[in-house]
Amino acid sequence: MANRILPFITLVFFSTLFTMVIGDDGVAISKQYPLVVSTWPFKEAVRAAWRAVDGGHSAVDAVVEGCSACEELRCDGTVGPGGSPDENGETTIDALIMNGVTMEVGAVAAMRFVKDGIRAAKLVMQHTKHTLLVGEKASAFAISMGLPGPSNLSSSDSIRKWSKWKENNCQPNFWKDVVPLDSCGPYHAKVSMDVKEGGCSTRNLMGVAEPRSSLVGPHNHDTISMAVIDKMGHVAVGTSTNGATYKIPGRVGDGPIAGSSAYADTDVGACGATGDGDIMMRFLPCYQVVESMRLGIEPRLAAKDAISRIARKFPDFVGAVVAVNKNGVHAGACHGWTFEYSVRSPVTVDVEVFTVLP
Repeated sequence: MANRILPFITLVFFSTLFTMVIGDDGVAISKQYPLVVSTWPFKEAVRAAWRAVDGGHSAVDAVVEGCSACEELRCDGTVGPGGSPDENGETTIDALIMNGVTMEVGAVAAMRFVKDGIRAAKLVMQHTKHTLLVGEKASAFAISMGLPGPSNLSSSDSIRKWSKWKENNCQPNFWKDVVPLDSCGPYHAKVSMDVKEGGCSTRNLMGVAEPRSSLVGPHNHDTISMAVIDKMGHVAVGTSTNGATYKIPGRVGDGPIAGSSAYADTDVGACGATGDGDIMMRFLPCYQVVESMRLGIEPRLAAKDAISRIARKFPDFVGAVVAVNKNGVHAGACHGWTFEYSVRSPVTVDVEVFTVLP
């Protein structure tokens, strides 16, 4: 009798482990581990993470490998060095990693002179009791922990982009309600006077308020936000970005903010976000997604709810989230643009890209 029961139990186990169903709205239901999910069609980054996790590495290590690959490839020019110059023409790095088992977080923001954002974030998590280090002190820490630097994070592309922006009188930019000394500043707060031509950055030449969607788009403000479930069922997330193009120096977006750009809890699942970080970080959309899933809400509805909360207050914002629960069910939601996210699982021969319409 025991000999007949054991094969039956084995059959049930493997039929459960290797089940995958494609549901409505492109939602993929998978009970397989490992799993890699990333914002955007950053296929090489997903492949790098997959090689690591499929080879037996932890979810945390796989996230590092995936995001690091995107940094090296300068995905869309908005990840890693050599892209998204600020007003001074300099590229800086924001990155985060979160362990969904321990709830530990390491992050760096406005980091100069060090190109390895995600590895620096992991070092913060491993070797400090802090969560976030910023600016030149973050750079000094990363170098002291063995990362290469200091180095120039600009590239010929970023310098060319910045030069053209300067020629366009530093428009568009992220200032508002200011009076510039000239078209490119320095700026002073407006005091009961109309802004003169070339002044307030939130107005065009006709004096009409400029929507934020003209400042943020798919190729000037992307973040790689990646979630990995390893063979043990452990969940981790990570992000890396060089931020908004032409940002005011010192600006920190949602990339290194836990709960905004990404969030993970092995008991529930994970979320990654991309888009207008200055708006999205005010709502902590990824924390909202994970907490909704904790209540039993499916990823598709959890993602839509998080995005709709932002859109009700800021109808012209652009952004997206991708949600994945601990069983491997994943879905996305977006507003203001068409969003794509990438997935690799054991039943696929390569990375699959899912398209989400606003």
